[in-house]
This record gives sequence, structure tokens and C-alpha cells, in this order.
Amino acid sequence: MKPAPAQSPPRHPQLLLFTIFLLTAIEYLQSGMIAFGSGPIMGEIGAAPEEFSLISATYACVAIAAIAKQRWFAERLGVRRFVMLSLALFMIGAAVCGSSTTYLQFLAGRVCMAMGGGSLMTSARLLVNLIPPSPARFTGIKYFASALAVSSASAPWLASTAISHDGWRWIFIALIGIATVAVLLAAICLPADTSARELHSESHPVLLMVLIAGSFCVLYALQRSWYDFYGDATMLAGAGLVGVLALGYFARAMYRHDRVLLNIGALHNARYWSGVALFTFCYILMAATNYTLPALLQRGLGFPWEVIGQVQAVGLAATVVSWIFLSVLLPRKPAAKKYYLVGFLALSVFGWKIAHLSPAADLWTDFVPALACYGVFVMLVLATTAMHTFREVSHHETVFSHAQQIKNMLAQFGGSVGISLATISMQTRSAMHGAALSGHFAAGDPVYEQSLHQLTAAYAQSGALNPGALAGAGLAQMLGQQTTLLASLDYFWIVAGVGVTGALVMVAQRVLK
Repeated sequence: MKPAPAQSPPRHPQLLLFTIFLLTAIEYLQSGMIAFGSGPIMGEIGAAPEEFSLISATYACVAIAAIAKQRWFAERLGVRRFVMLSLALFMIGAAVCGSSTTYLQFLAGRVCMAMGGGSLMTSARLLVNLIPPSPARFTGIKYFASALAVSSASAPWLASTAISHDGWRWIFIALIGIATVAVLLAAICLPADTSARELHSESHPVLLMVLIAGSFCVLYALQRSWYDFYGDATMLAGAGLVGVLALGYFARAMYRHDRVLLNIGALHNARYWSGVALFTFCYILMAATNYTLPALLQRGLGFPWEVIGQVQAVGLAATVVSWIFLSVLLPRKPAAKKYYLVGFLALSVFGWKIAHLSPAADLWTDFVPALACYGVFVMLVLATTAMHTFREVSHHETVFSHAQQIKNMLAQFGGSVGISLATISMQTRSAMHGAALSGHFAAGDPVYEQSLHQLTAAYAQSGALNPGALAGAGLAQMLGQQTTLLASLDYFWIVAGVGVTGALVMVAQRVLK
């Protein structure tokens, strides 16, 4: 493989750092805010939970294709034009989403956002390499990781502020505003030169369609299996098999040549693939948790959106604190196991504490410390994995680029799987708990009759019309709240178990060390 030509030195180094920060922040803000606001968004556009997870799957498939083509476009357009075009598509998609009134409109907007925004985080990480190897490059990595920490912590607060004041559409207006600033910075500081033609990656439209179709078939089969498995098991199994075969064919085609879209053959080492597997697992868990937490706090415990966003932001500030700690300690003590052990034990504490929440819980004293443990997990595990995963694939700029692309493609896949698993978990566990509780919400049950009588009397004293019907509706609402609460707590028991298991696995493993 020929060495890539040296990049032009960056213009305006400080603006380049801000650009790296914003491009990374956009990815985490959009995923965090949309996951947080999924309930109000679904209600406004008339989408069921399974339809919303299908939107997530579609977004992931398009984003995977965009990431796969990231270097291909950057080589031909130049970094500056490619980043600006990506941001423009992202803003158009955000505008469509923000003005949507139907499920299909929102889906179209998310597809456009994925076409532009799917590759932004990959571009941000590769922009760090515009800085010559020196301590200044580590500063670029600090800006990249700081964006992850800050945007993860601020996404719930921004989304809750939008929802509680002017509506969920301001989520997308905020994203457009941030992307506009990023466009201006990119126009000023990013290089416009293109790669030499003989160094261009090769691509084929059929292979790209195979990648998109394979990703969608696998995600669709996973998503629908819990809803339609017994009624359509053959179709779902066939779709999943076709998807796996398509992805296998794509990977085989990428493995056979040097100048293909993604040179998988150059990434043949256990450290890289172990790290990518851990990244994918973390993104599945993070997406599922980001979806379940608002459901627990708003629909299960009845807290208002604004308060939920504030406490999540305060709790997740531990992500920022953890990164400050790591940025000092990691260069001097890079051995991974101690960070993994602390990170997964923090995850188990988080899951255990949340699983013990009750309607009498106090958000600031019970929930915030638990969420701080989750922030510790996110930063310790992700940052440590990032440091060790790419150690043996950073010798060549093109190989490093392909390594980042594949990792972020699998991250998109994992995020979609996480949302699908969360919606499936909430629906199946809610149905189970609803069936168990509904026996006590029926005429003839002494507790139900007493509660109905008390509520009817209270409504009658307030002068309400038809107090009996209002009392019945109030008890039905209480039933829904109880089933959501119990289903959410079940999920966090699983998280606690995953934390303990992860700690044991990471102590025993010998690859990422």
C-alpha cells in the first residue's frame, strides 16, 4: 500500500479544534435528544413504538452507508466541501423532522439527516489527524472526547427544555443552529485539497446497495421478531438470513483488494476487533438506557419533563468529571483493566439503584447519584476502549480511516438494536405486568371498589361532571403508570446484571490490557 501524501497544515488551529468539538457534539446531541423526546415525538406524529424503532433502523442503515462512503467522498470533494455538504444535508433533514406532522414525513427527515450526519463523528475524529504528531494532537483528541462528555450530559436538559416550553420541534431547531456554526467554522479552517486520483478508494453502487439492504434486513428481522415471530417466523428468519448473507458478501468483497471502499484485510488483529465488539455492545446499552430512562421518570414516576432533564444533566455531569480525570491519568497509567473494572462496577451500581426506585423516590438524592455512576461507566469504558482499540491500526492514515469507519458503522447498528430492544422490553414487560395487575382493577375487588369510591367522592365534591367516569379513568391511568414503572425497573435489573458480568469478563480478558 502506498503511503498517503502529507496533509496540508491546518489553517487556524484553534478553529479546527472547535470544529472537531461541534461535529462530535452534533452526533451525540441528536441521538440523545431524540431518544429523550421519543414519547412526545411519537404522540405528535402518530407513530407506535415499533414504528419509531423502525425509523431508528432506517436511520442506522442510511448512516452506515454514509459512513462507508465517507472517505470515498472526502477524497474526491476535499474535506472542506464534504463536511459542509454533510452538514447541509443534516440541516435539511432536521428541518423536515421539525416540521413533520406524520410518521412518513418524520421518516423522510431522518433519512436525510442520516445521509449528512451519519459520517460527522467519523469526520471529526479524522480531522484530529490534520494536526501533526505532537502534544497538540492529543489536544485534538481531548476536544473530541470532551464533546462526547458534554453533549451526553446536556442532551437531556436541552430536550426537556424544548419539550416543556415550546415543544419537541425546538430539538431540531437547536440542531440546525449548532450545525450552522459548524458550517461556518468548516468553511474557514478545513483544507480544500483533494487526494491524488491514484490513491482514491474504489466503490461500486451494487456493493453499497448490498450493504444497505443487508443492514436493513438484519435490523428489521430483529425489530419485528418480538411482534410477529409466531405469526410470521418464516419471513423474519428469511429476512435475517438474507441480511447476514448480504453483509457477509460485502465483507468478503472488501477483504479481497487494497483499494476497496473499506480495506478490512488491513484490520486483521484481535485487539482492534475486540475493541470494536466492546464499542458496539456499549452503544446498544447506551441507546436502550437513553430510551428507557425518560419513560421511567415521566410515564412511570410522573415527574415533569423539565425536572427530568435537569436531574439527568446534573447526574451525567459525572461524564465530564470522569473525562477530566482520565485525560490526566490515562497517558501516565494506560493499563486498561482497572478502568474497565471501575466502569462496569459503576454500571452495576447504577442499574441496582435505579431498579430500587419507588414512587416515593427523590430525584436529587436517589436518582442523581445513580446516574453519576452511569456517567462514570460511559466515559471510563468508551475512552479506555478508544485508546487501546486503534493502537495497532494507526500506522497508516488510510487504514486508520477505515478502522474508524467500520467502528462507527457498527456503532450505528448497535444504537438501532438498542432502541429496538428497549421498545420490545417495555412493551412485553408492560403487557406482562398489566395482565397481572388488571385482576385487581376490576369490579368486585375490594381495593379497587374502595379506591373508586374515594375518587368518585373527591370528584363530586369538586363539582366535576360525571365523577364516576372520571374516577374510572383516573384508576386506568394509575394502572398504566404502574405497568410502565414495573417494566422499566425490570430493565434496570438487567443492567445491574450486565455490569457485574462485564466486570468479570474484562478482568479475565487478555486482549485489551
